[in-house]
Amino acid sequence: MKKNGVVYLVGAGPGDPGLITQKGLKRLESCDALVYDSLASDCFLDEVPDHCRKIYAGKRAGAHSMKQEEINRLLVKLAQEGLNVVRLKGGDPFVFGRGGEEISALSKEGIPFEVVPGVTSAVAALSMAGIPVTHRAVSRSFHVMTGHTLSENGTLPPDFGSFAKLSGTLIFLMGLSNLSLIVNGLINNGKPENTPAAVIENGTLPEQRTVRGTLADIEEQVKQAEIKSPAIIVAGDVAALDFSSTINLPLKGCRIGITGTDSFTARFNQDLLSLGAITDSVLALSIKSRRLGEDMIEAYKDLNTYSWLILTSANAVREFFAGLLEGGYDLRSLGRIKFAVIGKGTESELLKLGFHADYIPERYQVKDLAKGLISRLTKEDRLLIPRSAGGSPELNLALDEAGVCYDDRVLYEVALKEKEQEQIVKSLAHLDYLTFASASGVDAFFQRERALALPAYLKVVCIGDITAKALSRYGREADLIAPVYSISGLTEVICKDWCREKE
Repeated sequence: MKKNGVVYLVGAGPGDPGLITQKGLKRLESCDALVYDSLASDCFLDEVPDHCRKIYAGKRAGAHSMKQEEINRLLVKLAQEGLNVVRLKGGDPFVFGRGGEEISALSKEGIPFEVVPGVTSAVAALSMAGIPVTHRAVSRSFHVMTGHTLSENGTLPPDFGSFAKLSGTLIFLMGLSNLSLIVNGLINNGKPENTPAAVIENGTLPEQRTVRGTLADIEEQVKQAEIKSPAIIVAGDVAALDFSSTINLPLKGCRIGITGTDSFTARFNQDLLSLGAITDSVLALSIKSRRLGEDMIEAYKDLNTYSWLILTSANAVREFFAGLLEGGYDLRSLGRIKFAVIGKGTESELLKLGFHADYIPERYQVKDLAKGLISRLTKEDRLLIPRSAGGSPELNLALDEAGVCYDDRVLYEVALKEKEQEQIVKSLAHLDYLTFASASGVDAFFQRERALALPAYLKVVCIGDITAKALSRYGREADLIAPVYSISGLTEVICKDWCREKE
């Protein structure tokens, strides 16, 4: 009999992907099946393993893709197949997330489960709007009610009067369509018309907007601002406070799409988030290793015949040294070899293994690498260039012209991790910038089975001239080109442009 899997009910947080817990991310990174709803950020879909089954449950008021009973049965079925399942829910699983119903269904069938709490928008959205849920001498409590079930038969629920009479901060989730009913209900149950009130749209997201007023005028304020769902309603004295962040990060509110391999995306994403950007992995690339292919096995065997090892990416460093050890060799095989690299990232990766680069060009471009190398070589030198199958031919042309002896070996290939067309289109529609870190990334993007057109307003950023040339082959010119072939170079050129846009 097949052993049951496990179901993890994970809270995805209020919208900002940075507000999911570390434990929640770890569960995503090791799951076999993901059941998610429309309140979770799409970027979480990139955190699951390649083999993971992704199933959209799509629960949003007025547009249910799956009924709750169907979701319950689905979770049981997936677990009975022996899978580790993540049920990803917006906010916290137990704050109007119907997590209890899902657990009851799992318990009935003897399915093991774990709840990973999430940050609820009832607290986070208010904090991001500068509204504390409690504040000394102003509010000693806060109370949360769902707003979308209020108007059954056009009436308030029976306990609304008791709720309205509570002191402290009153918070209504998912209740914008019932704003008038809520406001009038509060006033009719004793709240003064001058009670401070606020409505927060898209809490914690870059497009978050907040309108403030009192119970007497908040409806008109919302109408004038054309506030849309999802939105949170707040009533209480704290709604008059504004403790919004005063730190102005250089990329605050900037939405940046990233294309690249997992290792590159992780490092670039970390840099951008630290500067206030919102990131989206638009196109993920994977490394298909050829480090133990026939060509590389021969190269490892003949290492003593080479005087220079040319490494043009951090991926090349990792793949080369992994293949060296797996092929039965060790670092002693590199005793007389010098290293030339492109970029700080490649240099740093090499240094982790105990080797300093003997040459790194000031500008991180292939043509600069070639020019600098040629000036350092003698007729006796022989070069080994293990790199991607889509490596730039500019290096070969320069070395051939100079009469340099070299072997160019395919160490790995860059493959596309497939992503739903609709998901990519949705991502592109909300971006300010789209970044490409390699010519192979450009090719992977435009050579999809169904080619995508980039919106005219979207600024495309390339890491260097070679990547920009690859882009131009598809009829689109780069708006920005990072002069320095590195993550910091990409970040810097975006920061400068974004600051100019805001001036």
